[in-house]
Amino acid sequence: MKKRVLVLFSFALLIASDILAQDVKGKIVDKSTGGPLQGVTVNVKGTKFSTQSDASGNFSVNAQTSGTVILTVSSIGYKTVDIAASGANAGSIELEPITSSLSDVIVVGYGTVKKKDLTGSVVSVKGSEVRQVQSGNAMTSLQGKLPGVDVVTSTSTPGARPQVTIRGNRSITANNSPLYIVDGIQYNNFQDIDPNDIQSMDILKDASSTAIYGSRGANGVVIITTKKGVGRTKVSLGAYYGGNEVAGYPVPMSGPQYVDLKREAYRTAGRWSSPADDKSIFTNTLDSAAIADGASYYYPGYLITNGSQQNYSINVAAGTDKTKVFFSYGFFGQKGLLSNDYSNRNTVRLNIDQYLTSNLRIGLQSQFTHYSENLRSDGVMNVANKVIPIYSPYNPDGSLAQFPGGTNQFNPMFDDIEGNYVNDNDISRILTSVYLNWAITKDLNFRSNLGITKANSQNGYFSSALTIPRSTSSGSLSSIANVNGTDVNWDNILTYQKAFGKHNLEVTALTSYLKSTVESSSASGTGQLLANQSFYALQNNPTNIAVASNYVSSTLLSGAFRVNYNYLGKYLLTVTGREDGSSILAEGNKWQFFPSVAAAWRISDENFMQKTAVISDLKLRGSYGVAGNSAVAPYSSQSNLALVPFGWNDAPSLAYALSPLTANPDLKWETTATLDFGFDFGLWKQRVSGSFDWYNQTTSNLLLQRALPPTTGVSRVTQNIGETANKGFEIGIQTVNIQNKELTWTSGFSFTKNNEKIVSLVGGQDDVANGWFIGSPVSAFFDYEKIGIWQTADSSQAASYGRKPGEIRVADINGDKQITAADRTILGSAVPNYIFGFNNELKYKGFDLNVYLYARQGQMFVSQYALKFEPNAIENSANVDYWTPENPTNSYPRPNVNISRTAMPFASTLGYVDGSFLKIRNVTLGYNLSAKFMDKLHITKMRFYMSLQNYFTFSKVKDYDPEGAGSFERPLSKLILGGINIDF
Repeated sequence: MKKRVLVLFSFALLIASDILAQDVKGKIVDKSTGGPLQGVTVNVKGTKFSTQSDASGNFSVNAQTSGTVILTVSSIGYKTVDIAASGANAGSIELEPITSSLSDVIVVGYGTVKKKDLTGSVVSVKGSEVRQVQSGNAMTSLQGKLPGVDVVTSTSTPGARPQVTIRGNRSITANNSPLYIVDGIQYNNFQDIDPNDIQSMDILKDASSTAIYGSRGANGVVIITTKKGVGRTKVSLGAYYGGNEVAGYPVPMSGPQYVDLKREAYRTAGRWSSPADDKSIFTNTLDSAAIADGASYYYPGYLITNGSQQNYSINVAAGTDKTKVFFSYGFFGQKGLLSNDYSNRNTVRLNIDQYLTSNLRIGLQSQFTHYSENLRSDGVMNVANKVIPIYSPYNPDGSLAQFPGGTNQFNPMFDDIEGNYVNDNDISRILTSVYLNWAITKDLNFRSNLGITKANSQNGYFSSALTIPRSTSSGSLSSIANVNGTDVNWDNILTYQKAFGKHNLEVTALTSYLKSTVESSSASGTGQLLANQSFYALQNNPTNIAVASNYVSSTLLSGAFRVNYNYLGKYLLTVTGREDGSSILAEGNKWQFFPSVAAAWRISDENFMQKTAVISDLKLRGSYGVAGNSAVAPYSSQSNLALVPFGWNDAPSLAYALSPLTANPDLKWETTATLDFGFDFGLWKQRVSGSFDWYNQTTSNLLLQRALPPTTGVSRVTQNIGETANKGFEIGIQTVNIQNKELTWTSGFSFTKNNEKIVSLVGGQDDVANGWFIGSPVSAFFDYEKIGIWQTADSSQAASYGRKPGEIRVADINGDKQITAADRTILGSAVPNYIFGFNNELKYKGFDLNVYLYARQGQMFVSQYALKFEPNAIENSANVDYWTPENPTNSYPRPNVNISRTAMPFASTLGYVDGSFLKIRNVTLGYNLSAKFMDKLHITKMRFYMSLQNYFTFSKVKDYDPEGAGSFERPLSKLILGGINIDF
């Protein structure tokens, strides 16, 4: 009976639930067009029940209740919404499209353009992307993220700027750095810009996009736009602090290892056979005790410390309909890996935009930057790796030993004593620009930009007699140097825009004036008796008082035009021309015209593409243009006179003589012609988007400093000689992998492959002395090829080459059975075969995670550590696997007391190292407080984060970050930091 009742009760519940359950129906439409949306996901929140809309936008989903339900409606390319539905009909639900990146405004030369209307090769990043990797300067933050842009950090020197090139090296001895434009004004000190002040960055790469800058844009252009005021007051605070440590440093031989090296070196010469012979080779009175005790002192370890990095910023944006103001202050401090090695930067920015009338606007962009630095000299770590490690750096009384063990090797720890070594930099730069913008008519606009940059720097230097730089000289050295520079940049731009039915036309005409002036002076002396007077009392130096001053000025005048035309918004054409006149070049060659043309076809806007669901954007584009470069020192076309002391008739005299650089009255423009083909694409409503570019650029009439025979009386001349070429392709892809209300995962991938080579040189021949080789990159390594060490079994063959077992074996390239200079070959280059970056950003509820990978593959560098093998054990050596009869390795040759490193045959071949690497460049985990909690604090945003930078590197190089290019002096560091951002 009870079972029957239970069955009937369960059956009644099922009937009741079926009666209560209902299907909720509705229709999904596009908010902007009103059209139906197919394939939209509709989920009953808190349940597993969901469905998708049909071709008419209609849907029906089982709600499993007759009460109010929450429907989560989501679709790629649209904002996800929650809709409360009570009853069976949810009605019409509008989805708002997410703004497409195609409508983003890109800043190009002297104007802006929508991304979809670009005809040139441009990559754009937002300020938020710049700040994903916390750094003192924006270019370091973007390392590996921009296709075609190579950013290299090879030193840990505080405040150092990275080396930046766009699409390879064009010049051999002239400047290859891109042009930097900050709010319309040329400003090459990009490291001054606080990343927190950046609104966007646009990098112009091909000749079409850079041609409007003429000679200044030959190496690419980086346009930085800073933040402006907003309609309501917004205050943002940011702070982070982190500690860094060396990212790997190779350790030289320990004390016992050095002892074994010296024994083997004498054993090779037949002067040692067992420890019983130690007294004949270790002749220092301290040696026997040190050897018996196993004494070992790691001198680099006494110098390398942990550093730090910190940043504090505040910015305020406010305004009304007529006035917009942005103010910021930032402090960035960096302490290096050596003691008393630091750089502190303070920046203040004020941007004001003011409407005087409805069509007349004026504005001010101003920035003040001040650096206070003390930078250690190069050479300290090199010496630290030389000191024989069995000798203590301290005397028995605890004081520092000037020459440990009584040798001639100076103790590098003296440079750490406060006041012994001072290299103080005090730098101030002011960038101020004002503009007037007059909308003359609806179609005609005039803008005038006037920018003035003032730079003042002072370097105070003092090196006491007890420092490495003066250890082989007499007395201290004191000096002071002052440099004052002024740049004036005045541009006047007239823009006409008009739509004629299906035709759209924009014409830009401009004039530009740029003048640069640098004044410098210096004074020095030796023998300062009181170290605490440092460089402040040069008159108290008793000897070698010297003074010098200099003045350098250059001017660039330009006129340019650009015509943008499109038909139906899908057939695009850009024609640009610029005439530049540079005072640096010779008379008759100062002026040159630089043209370019570009065209694009928006295939995705064609009628036949409208029914294609996969392709949401497709644009083909091509460009060709010529740009110039005059980036050599002013007065390079002239001969200069210098006062030279000489002796005549046993009496000292002075006379004017030609400087080492002689005149070239024919000096003219270096020019780069670039052909570029590319396409931009978007798939599945921009869920996958990106671009591809192939380019071929040739630089001719290179501005090259050519060496001259001594018989000419001068050493070099700057001439237009030679040709280089860069050919390659670039890929940039962005994907939206997951996008819903709680989880978003986006990725970005960049790939750059550039083949750089020298096409021609003087006389059509290689310049071996300078290391320039036709068919190879500018930075190529030309040497013998080490293939191992001659082994005992190869004694006869080794003897035929004049070698013996235990010595370096190199390849007989030409097969003539002898090793001569003709067997040298190109071993590799500092230029990588390719570069790629892979960025991933995940957001889940209040959490965000950024993981970024960066790689350079196929590059080579010369390792100072790999070369630090001392076969005669005259000083400490790298801890390497050297050959002995009992250890027939192929790595390093046998030690030999009779051969120094400089005299060892083929010693240079030991230094070439495969510098390829893959890094997890950045890992950042952040958390945003919930809106409910922030409302209680009366703030709009609060985010905490922690970051690991440069912590994980994978390469063939042990105990060293290969990005540091093999230097002993400034090993790179890895950083862990924590920070907070607050918006009010």
